[in-house]
Amino acid sequence: MATIADVAKLAGVSSSTVSYVLSGKRPISAATRTRVERAIRELGFSPHAGARALATNQTNVLGLVVPLRALETNSATVMEIVAGVLAAAREHGDDVLVLTDEDVADVHRLAAGSRVDALVLMDIERHDPRLPVLAALRQPSILIGVPSDSQGLSCVDLDFTAAGRLAVRHLTEHGHQRIALLGAGEAALARSANYAVRIIEGFREEAGRLGVRHTVVPLEESYPQAAAAVARARAEVEGLTALVVHNEGAMPGVLDALAREGLRVPEDVSVLAVSPTRLAAHLPVPLSVIDIPSVEIGRTAVAMAVDRQARPMAVETRLLAPRLFEHGSCAAPAAV
Repeated sequence: MATIADVAKLAGVSSSTVSYVLSGKRPISAATRTRVERAIRELGFSPHAGARALATNQTNVLGLVVPLRALETNSATVMEIVAGVLAAAREHGDDVLVLTDEDVADVHRLAAGSRVDALVLMDIERHDPRLPVLAALRQPSILIGVPSDSQGLSCVDLDFTAAGRLAVRHLTEHGHQRIALLGAGEAALARSANYAVRIIEGFREEAGRLGVRHTVVPLEESYPQAAAAVARARAEVEGLTALVVHNEGAMPGVLDALAREGLRVPEDVSVLAVSPTRLAAHLPVPLSVIDIPSVEIGRTAVAMAVDRQARPMAVETRLLAPRLFEHGSCAAPAAV
């Protein structure tokens, strides 16, 4: 295996010059850099990651914290975000180290051991116990999600509050005055997962402002539980004519429950999904959707992390504006 000394000998330079070419710490003439790079290619030299980290004070590794609980619901959305993180990291020349434990001590060890240059954390809670640890780290941390107090931390996510408002407005524009939000499951609500809480806030706020009769019902992914949620929503809002579904894994179950009740979409009930577009558009009944731009969120998180490694930057929260795509599942309510 070639060494840095072998590269230096072939290029006719010192070993320290090779190190400077690799690290970029000192300016090197174009001619010298070309000779060193040619020698590296000819010898197939690859600097050891640990040595490179010592030389540059960087590991070229991004830490991604994805608690396993996040995969229990909305797993497709979670994996699309992860795909966005991986793709963007690769483009920036970084590897990704994934941590699936949400334990605060594990997050601290990952960063304190200098194994990563930055952290991206998913499944943020309103009062997330990991946040005090992150605020004290030297590495930049990017949250995918917005806690109640994000002071000192940078965040990116869909603006779920605005999405909740948009859902109500869209349905009222079609003439609906009796609607329900079938949202996240009980476990996500119990831990105050930020996306679950914020969409409910926007939904209730806009429904109240417009004088719309409404309810919010937790939705689980199994078919029997989806049927129970639909039945509860119809019981709580007499004459219910529209549903907003914010649980991707439960969308097939909701459609099945409506069909079993003899309710057609959109003739008898309108259904609007909050989901990555591709998931809602390829159901047996394609659903109009407020898109969760999962891949874009993941890519944006990496861009924010890379920018903050390069230079000090103020913390910020980037909320992506919701976009609605109509696929024919929302229509005017049937005449009574």
